[in-house]
Amino acid sequence: MGRGDLTNMEWSILEPHLPPSGGRGGRWSDHRTVINGIIFRVRTGVPWRDLPERYGPWKTVYERHRRWSADGTWDRILCAVQADADLGGRIDWSMIGVDSTSCRAHQHAAGASKATPRIPKKGTTPRHHRTDEGLGRSRGGLTCKVHLAGEGGCRPLALLLTPGQWGDAPQMVNVLERIRVPRPNGGRPRTRPDRVSGDKAYSSRRNRRYLRRRHIKHTIPEPRDQRANRRRRGSKGGRPAGFDKEQYKRRNEVERTINRIKNFRAVATRYEKRAYVFHSTVTVASIRLWLRT
Repeated sequence: MGRGDLTNMEWSILEPHLPPSGGRGGRWSDHRTVINGIIFRVRTGVPWRDLPERYGPWKTVYERHRRWSADGTWDRILCAVQADADLGGRIDWSMIGVDSTSCRAHQHAAGASKATPRIPKKGTTPRHHRTDEGLGRSRGGLTCKVHLAGEGGCRPLALLLTPGQWGDAPQMVNVLERIRVPRPNGGRPRTRPDRVSGDKAYSSRRNRRYLRRRHIKHTIPEPRDQRANRRRRGSKGGRPAGFDKEQYKRRNEVERTINRIKNFRAVATRYEKRAYVFHSTVTVASIRLWLRT
Protein backbone atom coordinates (compact mmCIF):
# COMPACT_ATOMS: atom_id res chain seq x y z
CA MET A 1 0.00 0.00 0.00
CA GLY A 2 1.43 3.34 -1.07
CA ARG A 3 1.32 6.63 0.77
CA GLY A 4 -2.20 8.08 0.66
CA ASP A 5 -3.86 4.87 -0.54
CA LEU A 6 -7.04 3.58 1.05
CA THR A 7 -6.58 1.58 4.23
CA ASN A 8 -8.46 -1.67 4.81
CA MET A 9 -10.95 0.10 7.08
CA GLU A 10 -11.56 2.88 4.57
CA TRP A 11 -11.95 0.35 1.77
CA SER A 12 -14.52 -1.60 3.80
CA ILE A 13 -16.60 1.60 4.05
CA LEU A 14 -16.28 2.47 0.37
CA GLU A 15 -16.56 -0.95 -1.29
CA PRO A 16 -20.33 -1.58 -0.73
CA HIS A 17 -21.19 1.63 -2.62
CA LEU A 18 -19.19 0.92 -5.78
CA PRO A 19 -20.69 -0.34 -9.06
CA PRO A 20 -20.61 -4.15 -9.36
CA SER A 21 -17.31 -5.55 -10.63
CA GLY A 22 -16.91 -7.99 -13.48
CA GLY A 23 -19.60 -8.21 -16.10
CA ARG A 24 -19.11 -8.39 -19.82
CA GLY A 25 -15.44 -7.90 -20.65
CA GLY A 26 -14.56 -7.41 -16.96
CA ARG A 27 -14.54 -3.65 -17.43
CA TRP A 28 -14.91 -2.77 -13.75
CA SER A 29 -12.56 -5.38 -12.29
CA ASP A 30 -10.03 -4.46 -9.59
CA HIS A 31 -11.76 -1.36 -8.26
CA ARG A 32 -9.35 -0.78 -5.38
CA THR A 33 -6.21 -0.43 -7.50
CA VAL A 34 -7.87 1.95 -9.95
CA ILE A 35 -9.47 4.11 -7.23
CA ASN A 36 -6.13 4.36 -5.43
CA GLY A 37 -4.66 5.57 -8.72
CA ILE A 38 -7.38 8.21 -9.05
CA ILE A 39 -6.82 9.37 -5.47
CA PHE A 40 -3.06 9.52 -6.07
CA ARG A 41 -3.55 11.75 -9.10
CA VAL A 42 -6.05 14.03 -7.27
CA ARG A 43 -3.69 14.31 -4.30
CA THR A 44 -0.51 15.01 -6.26
CA GLY A 45 -1.82 16.65 -9.44
CA VAL A 46 0.56 14.72 -11.71
CA PRO A 47 -0.37 14.17 -15.38
CA TRP A 48 -2.35 10.99 -15.93
CA ARG A 49 0.45 9.53 -18.04
CA ASP A 50 2.86 9.84 -15.10
CA LEU A 51 0.91 7.60 -12.73
CA PRO A 52 3.10 4.99 -11.00
CA GLU A 53 3.01 1.51 -12.55
CA ARG A 54 1.55 -0.03 -9.39
CA TYR A 55 -1.85 1.45 -10.33
CA GLY A 56 -1.92 -0.26 -13.73
CA PRO A 57 -2.29 1.37 -17.16
CA TRP A 58 -2.88 5.10 -16.86
CA LYS A 59 -5.53 4.96 -19.59
CA THR A 60 -7.64 2.57 -17.50
CA VAL A 61 -7.47 4.86 -14.46
CA TYR A 62 -8.29 7.97 -16.47
CA GLU A 63 -11.16 6.41 -18.41
CA ARG A 64 -12.84 5.12 -15.26
CA HIS A 65 -12.61 8.53 -13.64
CA ARG A 66 -14.03 10.19 -16.75
CA ARG A 67 -16.89 7.70 -17.14
CA TRP A 68 -17.85 7.90 -13.47
CA SER A 69 -17.71 11.68 -13.76
CA ALA A 70 -20.10 11.65 -16.71
CA ASP A 71 -22.75 9.28 -15.36
CA GLY A 72 -22.80 10.67 -11.80
CA THR A 73 -21.23 7.64 -10.08
CA TRP A 74 -18.93 9.79 -7.96
CA ASP A 75 -21.92 11.89 -6.81
CA ARG A 76 -23.81 8.75 -5.76
CA ILE A 77 -20.78 7.44 -3.87
CA LEU A 78 -20.44 10.75 -2.00
CA CYS A 79 -24.12 10.64 -1.00
CA ALA A 80 -23.76 7.04 0.20
CA VAL A 81 -20.67 7.82 2.28
CA GLN A 82 -22.42 10.84 3.81
CA ALA A 83 -25.44 8.66 4.61
CA ASP A 84 -23.22 6.21 6.50
CA ALA A 85 -21.67 9.08 8.44
CA ASP A 86 -25.07 10.54 9.30
CA LEU A 87 -26.30 7.13 10.44
CA GLY A 88 -23.36 6.95 12.83
CA GLY A 89 -24.03 10.49 14.11
CA ARG A 90 -20.82 11.87 12.59
CA ILE A 91 -22.38 14.89 10.81
CA ASP A 92 -22.65 18.13 12.75
CA TRP A 93 -25.93 19.68 11.54
CA SER A 94 -25.88 22.45 14.17
CA MET A 95 -24.24 24.89 11.74
CA ILE A 96 -23.47 24.64 8.03
CA GLY A 97 -21.03 27.18 6.60
CA VAL A 98 -21.23 28.39 3.01
CA ASP A 99 -18.18 29.84 1.28
CA SER A 100 -16.27 29.79 -2.01
CA THR A 101 -12.70 29.50 -3.17
CA SER A 102 -11.02 30.39 -6.46
CA CYS A 103 -8.90 27.78 -8.23
CA ARG A 104 -6.37 28.92 -10.78
CA ALA A 105 -6.76 27.13 -14.09
CA HIS A 106 -3.65 25.75 -15.72
CA GLN A 107 -3.03 26.62 -19.35
CA HIS A 108 -3.89 23.02 -20.24
CA ALA A 109 -7.41 23.57 -18.88
CA ALA A 110 -8.24 25.87 -21.80
CA GLY A 111 -9.15 24.83 -25.31
CA ALA A 112 -11.98 22.37 -24.70
CA SER A 113 -13.96 21.33 -27.76
CA LYS A 114 -17.08 23.40 -28.44
CA ALA A 115 -19.05 20.23 -29.19
CA THR A 116 -21.31 18.99 -26.38
CA PRO A 117 -19.76 15.92 -24.69
CA ARG A 118 -21.70 12.67 -24.61
CA ILE A 119 -21.67 9.70 -22.24
CA PRO A 120 -20.18 6.72 -24.10
CA LYS A 121 -22.80 4.24 -25.42
CA LYS A 122 -25.66 6.33 -23.97
CA GLY A 123 -25.66 9.49 -26.04
CA THR A 124 -26.74 11.69 -23.12
CA THR A 125 -25.04 14.80 -21.76
CA PRO A 126 -22.81 14.26 -18.69
CA ARG A 127 -24.00 15.52 -15.34
CA HIS A 128 -22.69 18.95 -14.29
CA HIS A 129 -21.76 19.82 -17.87
CA ARG A 130 -21.49 23.56 -18.47
CA THR A 131 -21.27 25.26 -21.83
CA ASP A 132 -18.78 27.76 -20.35
CA GLU A 133 -16.81 24.84 -18.82
CA GLY A 134 -16.74 26.75 -15.51
CA LEU A 135 -13.86 28.96 -16.64
CA GLY A 136 -13.79 32.73 -16.17
CA ARG A 137 -11.20 35.30 -17.12
CA SER A 138 -9.85 37.78 -14.58
CA ARG A 139 -6.71 39.85 -14.12
CA GLY A 140 -4.78 36.78 -13.10
CA GLY A 141 -5.92 34.71 -16.06
CA LEU A 142 -8.36 31.81 -16.21
CA THR A 143 -9.97 30.95 -12.88
CA CYS A 144 -12.65 28.60 -11.61
CA LYS A 145 -14.65 29.02 -8.41
CA VAL A 146 -15.83 26.21 -6.13
CA HIS A 147 -18.81 27.07 -3.91
CA LEU A 148 -19.37 24.62 -1.07
CA ALA A 149 -21.31 23.99 2.11
CA GLY A 150 -19.30 22.48 4.94
CA GLU A 151 -20.48 20.88 8.18
CA GLY A 152 -19.00 21.30 11.64
CA GLY A 153 -16.55 18.43 11.16
CA CYS A 154 -14.79 20.33 8.34
CA ARG A 155 -16.10 18.11 5.54
CA PRO A 156 -18.04 19.28 2.46
CA LEU A 157 -21.73 18.43 2.18
CA ALA A 158 -22.39 19.96 -1.26
CA LEU A 159 -20.44 21.83 -3.92
CA LEU A 160 -21.05 23.88 -7.04
CA LEU A 161 -18.71 24.90 -9.86
CA THR A 162 -18.87 28.32 -11.56
CA PRO A 163 -16.55 30.64 -13.50
CA GLY A 164 -14.16 32.58 -11.30
CA GLN A 165 -15.77 36.01 -11.74
CA TRP A 166 -19.23 34.94 -10.55
CA GLY A 167 -20.42 36.39 -7.24
CA ASP A 168 -21.00 34.44 -4.04
CA ALA A 169 -24.43 35.65 -2.92
CA PRO A 170 -26.39 34.47 -6.01
CA GLN A 171 -25.01 30.92 -5.56
CA MET A 172 -25.93 30.44 -1.90
CA VAL A 173 -29.39 29.05 -2.61
CA ASN A 174 -28.04 26.75 -5.33
CA VAL A 175 -25.45 25.30 -2.96
CA LEU A 176 -27.94 24.73 -0.13
CA GLU A 177 -30.37 23.06 -2.53
CA ARG A 178 -27.68 20.46 -3.29
CA ILE A 179 -27.49 19.26 0.32
CA ARG A 180 -29.24 15.91 0.26
CA VAL A 181 -28.12 13.19 2.69
CA PRO A 182 -30.16 9.95 2.36
CA ARG A 183 -31.45 8.04 5.36
CA PRO A 184 -30.68 4.30 4.97
CA ASN A 185 -33.30 3.34 7.57
CA GLY A 186 -36.08 5.05 5.62
CA GLY A 187 -37.53 8.51 5.38
CA ARG A 188 -36.83 11.54 3.28
CA PRO A 189 -33.22 12.64 2.77
CA ARG A 190 -32.08 15.34 5.15
CA THR A 191 -31.66 18.66 3.38
CA ARG A 192 -32.04 21.27 6.14
CA PRO A 193 -29.41 22.18 8.75
CA ASP A 194 -30.20 23.91 12.03
CA ARG A 195 -28.25 27.05 11.16
CA VAL A 196 -26.37 28.50 8.18
CA SER A 197 -23.41 30.87 8.42
CA GLY A 198 -21.91 33.09 5.77
CA ASP A 199 -19.72 36.16 5.50
CA LYS A 200 -20.83 39.62 4.33
CA ALA A 201 -20.75 38.53 0.70
CA TYR A 202 -23.87 36.41 1.32
CA SER A 203 -25.93 39.19 2.89
CA SER A 204 -28.93 39.80 0.64
CA ARG A 205 -32.70 39.97 1.02
CA ARG A 206 -33.11 36.99 -1.30
CA ASN A 207 -30.87 34.74 0.81
CA ARG A 208 -32.41 35.81 4.13
CA ARG A 209 -35.93 35.37 2.74
CA TYR A 210 -35.04 31.88 1.51
CA LEU A 211 -33.66 30.85 4.91
CA ARG A 212 -36.70 32.22 6.75
CA ARG A 213 -39.05 30.39 4.42
CA ARG A 214 -37.27 27.10 5.22
CA HIS A 215 -37.17 27.91 8.97
CA ILE A 216 -33.37 27.87 9.03
CA LYS A 217 -31.58 30.16 11.47
CA HIS A 218 -28.75 32.16 9.97
CA THR A 219 -25.64 34.01 11.10
CA ILE A 220 -24.74 36.44 8.32
CA PRO A 221 -23.29 39.89 9.13
CA GLU A 222 -24.86 42.89 7.44
CA PRO A 223 -22.45 45.13 5.49
CA ARG A 224 -22.15 48.77 6.47
CA ASP A 225 -23.68 50.09 3.25
CA GLN A 226 -26.74 47.85 3.64
CA ARG A 227 -27.23 49.03 7.22
CA ALA A 228 -26.99 52.66 6.12
CA ASN A 229 -29.46 52.11 3.30
CA ARG A 230 -31.92 50.41 5.64
CA ARG A 231 -31.75 53.27 8.15
CA ARG A 232 -32.12 55.85 5.42
CA ARG A 233 -35.40 54.30 4.33
CA GLY A 234 -36.80 54.45 7.85
CA SER A 235 -39.68 52.10 8.61
CA LYS A 236 -39.72 50.92 4.98
CA GLY A 237 -36.21 49.58 5.36
CA GLY A 238 -37.31 46.75 7.62
CA ARG A 239 -35.95 45.50 10.90
CA PRO A 240 -32.23 44.92 11.53
CA ALA A 241 -30.96 41.47 10.65
CA GLY A 242 -30.19 39.33 13.68
CA PHE A 243 -26.54 38.51 14.23
CA ASP A 244 -24.90 36.37 16.94
CA LYS A 245 -21.20 37.08 17.40
CA GLU A 246 -20.65 33.92 19.43
CA GLN A 247 -22.13 31.73 16.70
CA TYR A 248 -20.08 33.54 14.07
CA LYS A 249 -16.89 32.35 15.78
CA ARG A 250 -17.56 28.99 14.16
CA ARG A 251 -17.13 30.61 10.77
CA ASN A 252 -13.61 29.19 10.62
CA GLU A 253 -15.01 25.68 10.16
CA VAL A 254 -15.93 26.17 6.52
CA GLU A 255 -12.63 27.97 5.89
CA ARG A 256 -10.78 24.98 7.34
CA THR A 257 -12.86 22.73 5.11
CA ILE A 258 -11.65 24.68 2.07
CA ASN A 259 -8.05 24.43 3.28
CA ARG A 260 -8.37 20.67 3.65
CA ILE A 261 -9.89 20.15 0.23
CA LYS A 262 -7.28 22.37 -1.44
CA ASN A 263 -4.51 20.25 0.03
CA PHE A 264 -5.32 18.08 -2.98
CA ARG A 265 -3.16 19.65 -5.68
CA ALA A 266 -5.50 18.73 -8.53
CA VAL A 267 -8.16 20.84 -6.75
CA ALA A 268 -5.95 23.81 -5.89
CA THR A 269 -4.98 24.04 -9.58
CA ARG A 270 -7.43 22.98 -12.23
CA TYR A 271 -5.98 20.92 -15.08
CA GLU A 272 -9.20 19.46 -16.58
CA LYS A 273 -10.68 21.03 -19.68
CA ARG A 274 -14.21 19.80 -18.97
CA ALA A 275 -16.17 21.20 -16.06
CA TYR A 276 -17.90 17.91 -15.24
CA VAL A 277 -14.54 16.13 -14.89
CA PHE A 278 -13.15 18.81 -12.57
CA HIS A 279 -16.39 18.71 -10.56
CA SER A 280 -15.78 15.02 -9.96
CA THR A 281 -12.15 15.66 -9.10
CA VAL A 282 -13.36 17.89 -6.25
CA THR A 283 -15.93 15.21 -5.38
CA VAL A 284 -13.22 12.54 -5.12
CA ALA A 285 -11.28 14.80 -2.75
CA SER A 286 -14.47 15.22 -0.68
CA ILE A 287 -15.02 11.45 -0.56
CA ARG A 288 -11.45 11.02 0.65
CA LEU A 289 -12.09 13.42 3.52
CA TRP A 290 -15.29 11.62 4.51
CA LEU A 291 -13.51 8.25 4.59
CA ARG A 292 -10.95 9.47 7.10
CA THR A 293 -12.04 8.60 10.61
